[in-house]
Amino acid sequence: MNDFYLLTFQLLVLVMSVVIHEVSHGIVALWQGDPTAKLAGRLTINPMKHLDPLGSFLVPVGLFIISRGSFVFGWAKPVPYNPYNLRNQKWGSAMVGLAGPFANFSIAILFGLFVRFLPLQSGFPFIQNVFQLFVLIVMLNVFLGVFNLVPIPPLDGSKLLFSFLPASMSSARIFLERNGFLVLLFFLFFGFQLISPIVGVLFRLITGIGA
Repeated sequence: MNDFYLLTFQLLVLVMSVVIHEVSHGIVALWQGDPTAKLAGRLTINPMKHLDPLGSFLVPVGLFIISRGSFVFGWAKPVPYNPYNLRNQKWGSAMVGLAGPFANFSIAILFGLFVRFLPLQSGFPFIQNVFQLFVLIVMLNVFLGVFNLVPIPPLDGSKLLFSFLPASMSSARIFLERNGFLVLLFFLFFGFQLISPIVGVLFRLITGIGA
């Protein structure tokens, strides 16, 4: 697969994966009583409603070039929701936050089953190409799911963390909400390698590759 087709496919997979991720947030928020995403027209898988020029195109293409095709990552515009509209004020935000990673893991498991059971011994080049494409889908969605569970704002894991934090630790929440972007940058430079083994383990469990 040449670089152009690889980049095109990775961008398509990335865009649709982050779109499904964001729509899942909105669906769970609606289920919890908040219609903000629905009223904003964001409960659709139409990519044009979700694309972010920086996160959906420039960053992925730049990372693809820098990593020589071995890594691509990006994001879409966050789906809006109002936590004060949620029926469950204790865990509602956590459920909304977990919806996105759950969607990514579901995609990874679905395509991982195809990876496990594709008849690779058939000798058809088409099967081999499909296998490689499905592997990319699984890897990207596992990565998106794990990365978004990191408990640093604005990532989804922070919503789960804040649901568990007692009122006595409100100062920690305020600090993270105010400085989340800087903390996330620090993590990207110095702690990013911490999630790589988790991604690798989950990828092997789902696909059986390397097991």
